[in-house]
Amino acid sequence: MGAFNTALSGLQAANTDLQTLGNNISNANTVGFKSSNAEFADAYASAMANTAPTDGQVGIGTTVQTIAQQFTQGNIETTSNPLDVAINGNGFFQFNYNGSTVYGRNGQFQLNKNGVIVDANGGELIGIQAQSGQLTGASGPLTINQNAIAPQATSGLSLGLNLDSTNTPISGTINMNDPSTYNYSTTTTVYDSLGTPQLLTTYYQLQSGSGATSSGQTWDVDYSVTGTNGASGVTSGSLGTLQFNNLGQETGSTSTSISGISWADGAASNTINVSFSGSTNYNSPNSVITNNSNGYSAGQLSGLSIDSGGNIFGRYSNGESQLMGQISLTRFPNNNGLQNLGNNYWAETYVSGQPLSGGPGSSNLGVLQAGAVEQSNVDISKDLVNLIVAQQAYQANAQTIKTQNTVVQTLLSL
Repeated sequence: MGAFNTALSGLQAANTDLQTLGNNISNANTVGFKSSNAEFADAYASAMANTAPTDGQVGIGTTVQTIAQQFTQGNIETTSNPLDVAINGNGFFQFNYNGSTVYGRNGQFQLNKNGVIVDANGGELIGIQAQSGQLTGASGPLTINQNAIAPQATSGLSLGLNLDSTNTPISGTINMNDPSTYNYSTTTTVYDSLGTPQLLTTYYQLQSGSGATSSGQTWDVDYSVTGTNGASGVTSGSLGTLQFNNLGQETGSTSTSISGISWADGAASNTINVSFSGSTNYNSPNSVITNNSNGYSAGQLSGLSIDSGGNIFGRYSNGESQLMGQISLTRFPNNNGLQNLGNNYWAETYVSGQPLSGGPGSSNLGVLQAGAVEQSNVDISKDLVNLIVAQQAYQANAQTIKTQNTVVQTLLSL
């Protein structure tokens, strides 16, 4: 009966190989799937009996030693979903799935009715939540706040200008209603605490007698702000002077402020700090080089984006963006020790070792690519060839049984 058992073990091993290859081929289009190989070992009776080896040992067949998954990187393919994320590296996404912690490589994500980022199975993606644009450090399901972003009053304005050194000096004071009293003006939008846009205009007058560049030029600066409780809804005043040397560079103070602005719409009064740092005084037309302020109106969430470090940003209709959270990745000392749960999930085991979690790009976790998914790492052409080989092995072992049966029938007929 030994030959029958030997052939039977071969049939069982070949059948396992066929099932493994068939599973690979059936998951060739499963996002994040990792292919498997059936690994075999030979068997000897002396090894089982723990006796000393003898010459001319005859094996008693084969056994499936393990089904080893291959965690090689799959190809990355772009998609049209900005929430799709592909891992390029060793990490796994971490999920809260029905109260259990599981891991996976399938990055096809969407928002559920509560604004939580989930996969197709409803597993909640784990990461670090952000509040008011700052990461909290606490780990949990990532939730996207879909409320409007609150307005922010302008408290700082940076204006980098070039004031033409060939301008003609003007005597007298600046009158914002009379363009002949100043050489140049520029207007920028500022916001009050209710998000109402207002206009801040600055006026520049080259002082009389300062046209000679040997000692540099001095410019008077005034301002006006609309939408205030001032006369005719406008508040105006002086912002001091800008002093340049004969190289066209600033030499005096470049920072000033407009304080105690009282808004007509009932917004909270505030102060706007104004910086002219980086301004120049060259023989070039008057122009604005930089114009940056920190205020904005209220905005509705219009889209999401994810960078390579797993940071999730909300984009708003007012042109602002805000950090909403960071995706966490996890790796294991021994990936083949993970328990495959199906549904593109794995679970930690004693053999896999303790998980190490962190932000993408750190601790050999890999980086992320948004708007893309990792395809299955199945080499379908290779597995189809292996499938033919496994089929032939199955047929050969069946032939062994058939031959042994013929031998037995011959003995019985003697």
